[in-house]
Amino acid sequence: MQATLAELATLVNGELIGDGSLVVQGAAPLGEAGPGDITLIDRPDKSAKLAASRASAAVVPRQYVPNGLPIIRVDDVHRAFTTIVLRFRPRRHGPPPGISPLAVVSPTARVGDEVTIHPFATIGDEVEIGDRTVIHSGVHILAGSKIGPDVTIFPNAVLYENTVVGPRCVIHAGAILGAFGFGYSLVAGRHQLSAQLGHVVLEAEVEVGAGTTIDRGTYGATVIGEGTKIDNQVMIAHNCRIGRHNMLCAQVGIAGSTTTGDYVVMAGQVGVRDHVRIGHRAVLGAMAGVINDVPDDARVVGIPATPEREQMIKQAVLAKLPEMRHQLKQLQATVERLRQIVERYEHDQGG
Repeated sequence: MQATLAELATLVNGELIGDGSLVVQGAAPLGEAGPGDITLIDRPDKSAKLAASRASAAVVPRQYVPNGLPIIRVDDVHRAFTTIVLRFRPRRHGPPPGISPLAVVSPTARVGDEVTIHPFATIGDEVEIGDRTVIHSGVHILAGSKIGPDVTIFPNAVLYENTVVGPRCVIHAGAILGAFGFGYSLVAGRHQLSAQLGHVVLEAEVEVGAGTTIDRGTYGATVIGEGTKIDNQVMIAHNCRIGRHNMLCAQVGIAGSTTTGDYVVMAGQVGVRDHVRIGHRAVLGAMAGVINDVPDDARVVGIPATPEREQMIKQAVLAKLPEMRHQLKQLQATVERLRQIVERYEHDQGG
């Protein structure tokens, strides 16, 4: 599969500068592109890296100044390059809508129009599946769950009973929704599991990453707000209420009964203790350990998490500790010499 540079420029409505008859055979990132490939830079200050690349052409921002390499100038580099990549590597389409004879679907389940259920998926009693939803192989949807329209659930995800999934959600492979919460009481020397009578609710357009777990509520729902995007290997415990349009990055762990506002960002490996409130638009830096409420618009980092500026001051002081230790030893030596001088003086005076 190949295309001329002029064809690609037309495809992305870009400004062609250079030889439009140049034949392009593929698209690749800057560090991987070779002869015959088209690549991209998203900022003009990467021009030196582009000049060192072996690529035959590039997609560049409108303000980029040509340097001899054939280019296509566009307003949105990543959108244009995505279109070009799809030109060379089109998305693979699955089977047409329908229920595989190798799937197990309860006779009491209600399946909408144009739904696709792949082999070896299991759909439990009284499950509802909305129109155009795609259920991949190995998915288990337990009794009473409700799946909205245009949802995609990738292989081996498990939805425990009564899970609710809103329209246009995406649930990636191996995700677990509705597992028991980690709540125990010590009774007669043994750990006794607390009530596990709740469920999980995903509002519209939520994405749940591969290997992520979201525990059910104790009595009510653990709720993930509209538009929230959850990365791979995230843990959200029982009774949490995550706000709208949050971004939760890889390996975030959120303990039970925590709530977040809207547009919260948690970077990788953030840990949040139970019963904490995270305010609207708060940003939690990577590996932050949150033990107290975080106000609206705050930016916190560190363990325990403190305001970003405060943490920067602490880190600056920590960086000076080796020098301060050296200075302390010098001061101790000076004090010791002075002490000896004073003792000799007192001895001489007494003599």
